[in-house]
Formats: sequence, structure tokens, C-alpha cells
Amino acid sequence: MGYWKSKVLPKIKKVFEKDSTAKKAAAAEAIKNFDESKEEISKEFEEKRTELGPKVIEIFEASTAEIKTLVKDPKEAGLKKQTTSVQKFLDELVKIEFPGSKVVSEASSKFGPAYVSGPIFFVFEKVSTFIPVEEKAVEPPAPETKTEEATSSTEKEIVVEEEKKTEVVAAEASDKTEPVAEPPAKVEEAEPPKP
Repeated sequence: MGYWKSKVLPKIKKVFEKDSTAKKAAAAEAIKNFDESKEEISKEFEEKRTELGPKVIEIFEASTAEIKTLVKDPKEAGLKKQTTSVQKFLDELVKIEFPGSKVVSEASSKFGPAYVSGPIFFVFEKVSTFIPVEEKAVEPPAPETKTEEATSSTEKEIVVEEEKKTEVVAAEASDKTEPVAEPPAKVEEAEPPKP
């Protein structure tokens, strides 16, 4: 056990630490390059907006519920949980030549979606502009007539009276059924046998 902790485990940690730090540095570089090209991507997006609309909606509708939620409300935790779904969605966007999606998809497949969340959320933000906003229609409550109010208030009074009656009956029943506690009888201690 001592050999394992002193020799093997430190070597394993070094391998994984080097990999993750190198991966983070490369991902940071990819993010930096993407941030520099955001203006160009936005211009290209505005130029292709009309032809991309139906294609994006079709891809969005065919995607999973988790991706739909993530596109509408991007969160880091959701991105980490749905890495394969995110990658598939980005690949679909690459197929229709969505601006910026190719670079983001490549970075995501190389480093993982969690490391390049900023660019992914940027693309998702652009995708969400095509998605119709679902507004829940708030129906105003129908005005109640005075007869309905009177009926409902008398019903409430009846219910309250019934509850009180059941409480009283339950309290009386519990009083009757509770056994009277008798004082404990004195137990005489037995003397230990004499040797």
C-alpha cells in the first residue's frame, strides 16, 4: 500500500494534471480567437438571416428537450450534463453553415463543451433569435356574480363548521379512550443472596 501511494499514484496524477492544464490553455486560446472573430460572425449572421431561419427552426424542433431548454436558457451546468447532445446540435448547425458554428464545433469536439462554453452560448444566443417566444396567455378571471360569492361563502362556512365539529368529536373520543394512568406500584428490591 505504501508503494502504491508513494510511487504509482503521483505518476497517475501528473499524467492527468498535464493533460487538463494543457487542455485548458488550448481552450482559452480557442476562446480568444473566437472572441476576436465575433464581429465578423455577427455580420455574416445578419447577411444570412433570412435563409437560415427555416433551417434553424427545423433543426431546433428535431432536437431533444434538453437542448431546447439549453438554447432558450443557457446554463453551465446544463452544458456539462448534455455534452453529447450539444455536440450533435453543433454538428447539425455546421451542416447548414450557420455562422461561427464550425469553429465552435471543432473546439467543442477537441476540448469538450465545458471548456468552450462562451462560444457555444454565443452560437446558442444567435440560434435563439429564430425561435418563437412562447408566451403563456394569462386569462383574466371571469367576474363572479354576487350569488356565486354568497354560495361560495356559505359553502366555506359549512366546511369550517364541519371541521370544527369533527375536531370536537375527535377530542371527546380521545378523552374517553385514553386509559387512566395508574401510579406505578412500588417494586421492592430483592436482597441479594448471602454467601
